Amino acid sequence: MSSGMDSYWYVLAATGLLLLVSVLTRAGYFVFGDHLPLPDAVRRALRYAPAAALTGIVVPELLPWEDGLAAFFGVPVLAALAAVALFWRTRNSILVIVGGMIAYWILNAAAWLLG
Repeated sequence: MSSGMDSYWYVLAATGLLLLVSVLTRAGYFVFGDHLPLPDAVRRALRYAPAAALTGIVVPELLPWEDGLAAFFGVPVLAALAAVALFWRTRNSILVIVGGMIAYWILNAAAWLLG
């Protein structure tokens, strides 16, 4: 019975330490930012972080590949291209989301009916 309680306290302590580290790393710049200013080169580089993160999430989802096989284009890629074309035409983010999803549903239904 003692080992069950020991593992409970271990998990609780590990969770608490992870919480502390997460709060310090995420809030550290807000708390200590005035005392530790970032160089201009770092500030310029950080402007590209959101686009890089979005690219790192979206591209593998749109172009999945397996080891030894080339990437293939499917319904998600065509729907994403439709959404990009819609954005270039309208510059409306909500319309891009709605139009991209509608294009995905239509293309997915057509692929299901044909295949």
